[in-house]
Amino acid sequence: MNPRATAAGLGLAAAACVIVPLFFPAHWIFLAITAAVVAIIMQSYGVIVGRAGMMSLCQMSFAAIGAWVVLRLNLLDAPGGFLLWLVLGGLAAVPVGVLIGLPALRIRGVNLAVVTFGFAVSTDIVLNAHQFPGTSELKTVERPAWFAGDGGYFVLTVIVFCLIALGLSRFNRTRLGMSWLELRHSERAAASHGVSVARSKLAAFAISAFVAAIGGGLMAGQLGLVVAQNFSMGQSLAFFAVAILIGPHHVDGAVMGGVFGTVMATVLERLRLPQDLGGMLFGVFAILALRSGMSQTDFVQMRRRERAARKLLDERDDRPAVVPAPAPPGPPLLEVRGLSVRFGEVSALHEVNLTVPEGTVTGLIGPNGAGKSTFIAAVTGFIGGYAGGITLSGRPLDGLRPEARAGRGLRRTFQTTVIPAELTQYEYLTIGAGRRLERAEADELLRYFGCPPGPVPVSLLDAGTRRLLDVAAAVAARPKVALLDEPAAGQSAAESRRLAARLAEVPERYGVAVLLIEHDMELVSAVCSQLTVLDFGRVIASGPTAAVLDDPAVVNAYLGIAAAPLA
Repeated sequence: MNPRATAAGLGLAAAACVIVPLFFPAHWIFLAITAAVVAIIMQSYGVIVGRAGMMSLCQMSFAAIGAWVVLRLNLLDAPGGFLLWLVLGGLAAVPVGVLIGLPALRIRGVNLAVVTFGFAVSTDIVLNAHQFPGTSELKTVERPAWFAGDGGYFVLTVIVFCLIALGLSRFNRTRLGMSWLELRHSERAAASHGVSVARSKLAAFAISAFVAAIGGGLMAGQLGLVVAQNFSMGQSLAFFAVAILIGPHHVDGAVMGGVFGTVMATVLERLRLPQDLGGMLFGVFAILALRSGMSQTDFVQMRRRERAARKLLDERDDRPAVVPAPAPPGPPLLEVRGLSVRFGEVSALHEVNLTVPEGTVTGLIGPNGAGKSTFIAAVTGFIGGYAGGITLSGRPLDGLRPEARAGRGLRRTFQTTVIPAELTQYEYLTIGAGRRLERAEADELLRYFGCPPGPVPVSLLDAGTRRLLDVAAAVAARPKVALLDEPAAGQSAAESRRLAARLAEVPERYGVAVLLIEHDMELVSAVCSQLTVLDFGRVIASGPTAAVLDDPAVVNAYLGIAAAPLA
């Protein structure tokens, strides 16, 4: 959220706080309160569905927890008053959100939706069997004195909405907040950047549960008393459809979701149309949004960024392709000894040895199916159960998860880039760096690797430039070793020569040794001081680049006269 948009949004909120209570009839004020409360609950969908990309169908169950706590404390005449009860209701939902989020560590997609829907069904059963506190006593919630009337209560709901929106906006600019977008696109890519997938998922569930419970508490304050039907599983499903369609992780999307979720029933009634039509329309539009992979507000926001950044697209550093001589090997950094990987009866890697010395670019090549991708996946922790040992700066990495290995100083790129299109290059570099990245440092990295300026969104970049951005993000973390998986794919011959010049300088310029997996032999021979060749999962040659490329076994492998596969 940029400062201008924030100021405009706060101005509109202030205007609504004045106009609605003074000029609207009581019925419309009540609807406005409902819209504001629903908009708050939609922000919880914005966190879990919009940013983290997880299918949660139980947000209204979290809202019910907030309402239950507020009503219980009101019945007990607990000290602190409504505003404190509201916060306590939100906090009470956090551990439940974490508990519901635990299955998300192992399952995703429709399976996760089934689990969360099961919680919503269970909550429905419990709420229908046990009334909310105060129902039998007919003791309604006591609102704060300043916000006792409906007009004042509308002002309170708008204030709470704005506070949550500003808090989420600030949180979304943190590395954890931005990592949710990457998590939505690829958990593997997030883990390779040192992001703890488990912590990110549980944080998303916890924060979304807190926000939803705040909305539930406000609903209790609006109605005085609530019933199970206010938090039914059907409500969770309907709001989920709205979230998929509109995208409530943007403030304007949350407001639209609140208005549509509230006013749709009234509009259909005035038009004398069946109420089920609203649900059908949202369902159809939600399916379309799922097929496109983008909500309406995502699309609008991305197009705004693109219009603002198009004039910057051609500003990049296309320096001459002058490749310095490869540096002599230093002491070993990454050491792989006897690495073997089996998938059932198939031996993908067999006792592979490889060393990446400090201050060098080391190459790993081989025909398709030779085991290169399996090697990089095993070294970076995406394949467990291998035999052999892997050390980095003398410290063993065996048994560590991918994010832990990334934290130790081992970063990788993937053959297929999965960079969220909604991010700017600045934002993606921040995720990759795993630390606060100064704007000047980010600008220097982008210029060096031939990328457009930082404000340009990823959606405007071609496939080749996205690969360069991926390499820049890996280097931005200043790891000990960066494993680059075919970074020259999608590059023209001239671009590949410029990439060779840049990669050759990376060890000295940024203090990052490189293991280069590549099919471009011209690039490999230009930048790599050492070379290892795989064929059918085993090393057939290793040593200085020139000698390896002249090895008859290597020539035969690349001409298709390969060694026999392993038994």
